[in-house]
Amino acid sequence: MKVVLADSNELIRIGLRSVLENYPEIEIIGEAVSSHDLWLMCENTPIDEVIIDYTSDGFSIDIVPKIIQKRPDINVIAITPEQSATTLINALKSGVKSYVKKDCSVTEIMDAIIETGKGNNFFCGKILETIQKANINIEDLDSDVFSCEPVSLSERENEIIKMIAEGLTNIQIAEQLFLSNHTVNTHRKNIMSKLGVKNTAGIVMYAVKMNIVSPNKFLFASEGS
Repeated sequence: MKVVLADSNELIRIGLRSVLENYPEIEIIGEAVSSHDLWLMCENTPIDEVIIDYTSDGFSIDIVPKIIQKRPDINVIAITPEQSATTLINALKSGVKSYVKKDCSVTEIMDAIIETGKGNNFFCGKILETIQKANINIEDLDSDVFSCEPVSLSERENEIIKMIAEGLTNIQIAEQLFLSNHTVNTHRKNIMSKLGVKNTAGIVMYAVKMNIVSPNKFLFASEGS
């Protein structure tokens, strides 16, 4: 398994290298310290997996779909500090196949690398917990639920869509808009009906697709911010 380490933090790369060198089936064929470096490697080098912190200096999430489009044979594993649910959604939509946190155990990180090499998705427990708290079904993220038909949404509905995409709960939305929780829940149901989606993931994907919220806004947002 030919692997590239993509992280601008030298200490992180040294740590990953020292772990991976203990596995004879894994060959580290390069290290990238920026999106530009990584792109050049992906253009000219046989690679099976890229292990990337797209939040580190010199990188952005934009490099992931660029790689996938040119080299669909490459599997991308994200290993980052804790991120918001919206950021995780955007990363998965961009083409990240597996996702672990930097403070995961060595065993969990290795499981991610090995399982991804087999063609499977892998998410550490904390990542799954963050996604599930946002009522997001990972299996729904690959499906395009939107048609080309126009959608008529009120100003209030667009406002609520934006808040949902930013990770606010019904109670938080109700407090900010001075509405009852029941009213917000009714708006949410109407929004899902109009969009033809079944859950929060569908609303968030619509918000990103229609530029109601920008993926870049959440790139470095932690769950606690």
